[in-house]
Amino acid sequence: MTLPLATLPVIDLSSPHTAGLARTLDQACRDIGFIVVRGHRVPAPVLQGAFDAGFSFFDAREAVRNSAVPPDDRVRGYTPLLRQQLAASLHKQTPPDLFERFRMGRFDIPDDDYHRSRAAGWFAPNVWPRDLPGFRHALEAYYRAMEALAGDLMQLFARALDLPPGYFDRSIGRHISSLCVNHYPALEGPALAGQLRAGEHTDYGSLTIVAPTAAPGRLQVLTREDGWVEVEPPPGHFVVNIGDLMAQWTNDRWVSTLHRVALPAPDAGPRARRLSLVFFHQPDDDALVECIPTCLAAGNTPRYSPITSGEHLRLKITRHFTQPA
Repeated sequence: MTLPLATLPVIDLSSPHTAGLARTLDQACRDIGFIVVRGHRVPAPVLQGAFDAGFSFFDAREAVRNSAVPPDDRVRGYTPLLRQQLAASLHKQTPPDLFERFRMGRFDIPDDDYHRSRAAGWFAPNVWPRDLPGFRHALEAYYRAMEALAGDLMQLFARALDLPPGYFDRSIGRHISSLCVNHYPALEGPALAGQLRAGEHTDYGSLTIVAPTAAPGRLQVLTREDGWVEVEPPPGHFVVNIGDLMAQWTNDRWVSTLHRVALPAPDAGPRARRLSLVFFHQPDDDALVECIPTCLAAGNTPRYSPITSGEHLRLKITRHFTQPA
C-alpha cells in the first residue's frame, strides 16, 4: 500500500534564530515531534564518507563483519540480520526486523571518576572490524559532526521552550550518545506476516538525527490526523525527532512519536537496498531530568518524578528486554 509523503516542517539552522523560527520548532515538536533540518554545519564529505564506510562494511566478507561482533553483552559493534525486534519495546511480538546494524559510542574517553565509575558502562570500548581501512576514521568524524549538530539543536530547543540558549549545556557536555549505521538489504524473498524492516517504536533519548539514503521502503511516522505517512528528506538534509526523554523533560508538551521502517514493494529489487545513519543523542548519565519550568502552567504539578538521564535509559532498556507474563 502506498502511503502519503509527509511534509515535515523545515528548520534552517543557517537562518537567524528568531522568535518566529522558535515558534515554528515548538509547534512542530508539539504536533508531530519530527522536523527536517537544513543549513547545518556538517561537511558534505563527512556525510558522504560515513555513507561510503557503511556500505563498505556491509559489503565486506562475513568474516570481516563478524570481527566486529562484541565479545560480551556490550551494546557496540555489529548486530547481524534478524537479531532485533524494535516493537518489543512496546511489548509487541513480531517476527525479527529485516535490518543489520553497526553501533559505536563515544571515544577518546577521559580517565576520570565520571567516565570510570557508575557511567562506565556507557563508555565501553568500541568494537571495530578488522581489515577495513578508513572505516573507523570515517565514522569517528561523523560522530563528531553529530555531537556538534546535536549541540546546535539543543540550543535551538531551549529557545523554542522560552529558555536561555545555553540552558541544556550543563546536561550534555559528557553525553552518552550512540551512532548506528543501519543496513536494510534488498529482500530476497517474501517477508513473514507482520514483519518490517524496523518495527514500530519510539526513541529513548533527547533527540535522534537520521540521514537515510533514498530507496524504497521508507521511514514512516504515525501522525494524529493522517495515520502512517512516509518521510524522505532531500539529499543533504537530516530528519530529527524527539525522544521519550525530551517528551518527559517538557512534561509532554513535546511528543515522542511512533515510527517504523516499511518493507519495499515486492518488485523493488536491488534498488530497495537502504542505509541510514542514526545518531541517538542522550544527555549525561547524571543529568537531572525534571519538568522544565516553562512547561508547567501555574497551579499544575509535573507528570513525572525527577530522574537522571542514565537511569531513564537503563529503565527503558530493561523494559525492552523484559516481556510481561
